[in-house]
Amino acid sequence: MSTGEPGCIRTDVLVVGSGPTGATMALLLARHGLDVTVVTRSGWVSDSPRAHITNQRTVEVLRAVGLEEAVQAQAAPRELMANHVLCTTLAGEEIGRVWSWGNDPERQGEYATASPVSGLDIPQDRLEPILVNEAARLGARLRFNTTFEELEQDDHGVTARVTDLASGRTETIRATYLIGADGGRSRVAQVIGLPLEGTSGVAGAMNVRFTADLAKHVAHRAGSLYEIIQPHRPEALAIGMLRMVRPWHDWVAGFVHLGERNSRLTEAEALEELRELIGDDSVDITITGLFPWRVNHVIAGHYSVGRVFCAGDAVHRHPPMNGLGANTCIQDAFNLAWKLAMVLKGAAGAGLLETYSAERQPVGKQIVDRAINSWHLGKELIPALGIDPTAPQAVREAQFAVLKEPSRDGELRRAEVARALEEKAYVFGAHGVEMNQRYESAAVVGDGTRSDFTRDPQLYVQPTSDPGARLPHAWVGGHDRTVSTLDLTAPERFTLLTRVRGAEWVEAARTVAEELGIDLLALRIGPGGDVADLYGDFARRSGIDESGCLLVRPDQHVAWRCSTGVEAPAAELRRVLGQVLDRPVGARAFAAAAGSEEQR
Repeated sequence: MSTGEPGCIRTDVLVVGSGPTGATMALLLARHGLDVTVVTRSGWVSDSPRAHITNQRTVEVLRAVGLEEAVQAQAAPRELMANHVLCTTLAGEEIGRVWSWGNDPERQGEYATASPVSGLDIPQDRLEPILVNEAARLGARLRFNTTFEELEQDDHGVTARVTDLASGRTETIRATYLIGADGGRSRVAQVIGLPLEGTSGVAGAMNVRFTADLAKHVAHRAGSLYEIIQPHRPEALAIGMLRMVRPWHDWVAGFVHLGERNSRLTEAEALEELRELIGDDSVDITITGLFPWRVNHVIAGHYSVGRVFCAGDAVHRHPPMNGLGANTCIQDAFNLAWKLAMVLKGAAGAGLLETYSAERQPVGKQIVDRAINSWHLGKELIPALGIDPTAPQAVREAQFAVLKEPSRDGELRRAEVARALEEKAYVFGAHGVEMNQRYESAAVVGDGTRSDFTRDPQLYVQPTSDPGARLPHAWVGGHDRTVSTLDLTAPERFTLLTRVRGAEWVEAARTVAEELGIDLLALRIGPGGDVADLYGDFARRSGIDESGCLLVRPDQHVAWRCSTGVEAPAAELRRVLGQVLDRPVGARAFAAAAGSEEQR
């Protein structure tokens, strides 16, 4: 693949894949004014709902790029995701319910305190068009029906070979950087030899999409998931999951009990399975798609090689437990895009890009491990019910009947089921996993302190201004507006937040931003400042006194905290930004070096 061959297309960044990861990456890079090309083997967006749970942190990202309202218009709100219902059929006996996705009344205050937004349920086939259209509106070029084949990279860029599926013509694209966002069977990850650890194909599963009006069975117990356990089936214990796509007529059924039959289930067989799960023959059912898939437990040891970076399912592959998949994909893009943009614009050194893998790989590993642990946890309900899956039908039914007996055995069984349901709540209570991410890398400058978690950091959010953590949410504003501290930031710039006595920091920010040639907005929060601290929450959560400051990165994570004033604020800010941006030399020398590199 010669970089100088005629007809070679040139672009700043080539993104392979147009799913949530690739589309988010493209729109973020386009917001920076970069030349972005996306190639995808798909003919359009996803044809199945796939991912759907969209947590608070991801909605914050969508809010930052101006898409929160567009997504809300296509989504089911949080209150329609409230229950995880367990029953023998949808129309039959209910075993119990578990509060899900932040709807537990005892915990709703934690969610409201943590963020200006709520989680929601938007199927991937409705989210992807929003992301893709925004990327295109901003100038990204999207090429559908185009497969990535091979790549070569050198010190100055990447040359990729792609094939247009319509014409069969092979082309080369020359990019300064390439992003592999091509999913769980990533060709890019394979070509660059990313080390993938774990097990693929842990189990088989089948998703069946169908339409049916199920409102009379579910509207009074609104939820996104209905788990159906059927000890009464003659052939074997049956387990299925009904997932709401659009309330209450568009659904996906997930089958995990059929073994290898999952991958070859016919439409007629699927229809019979659906009737068994619903338990109401008066309901009209129309199957609209069959989607076999495999359960994986895979994480890449690192996320990049040279000028090629992988993100999303290309580097973390796991079952859909905890609803963390697409969320993690979108947040990978939010972490990497600003770093690429600053390096491409000459505002940062290439060392900044090394922090992507350092920061996101531990997050990906945590989520992969938690998803597979939750997958195994889900299997504990059957033993708690006292059911032997291998027993004959009559034995299974008798075992299940013990749950309702007014006897000592029934009491013990009910206690076991209650324990299992409490553990099942673990699957839906990943608030800490979603919000407590604390990065450690060269793009974070520590201040010698680090707060400990006072509760389980996977289950409970604990806002902190520790360097590396997400900026704590607090309501600020004035007579003309009420916004979050997160709204004061932007994906294209750094933000310096200080309090009433922080005027020297504001002046230092202006000076250093001009020297470094970067966009840095400085704001004072409090009486007489740029915005008011409306409830005093910023003062309590910022971890700084009235002369201190927080330096916030474009991805809303704290780069540095100075708890009080210093004698030379400009020098201190210059030192910190030099480390974060990998600019160890003076601003003018760095600019000259960057210009020389660009000319080459």
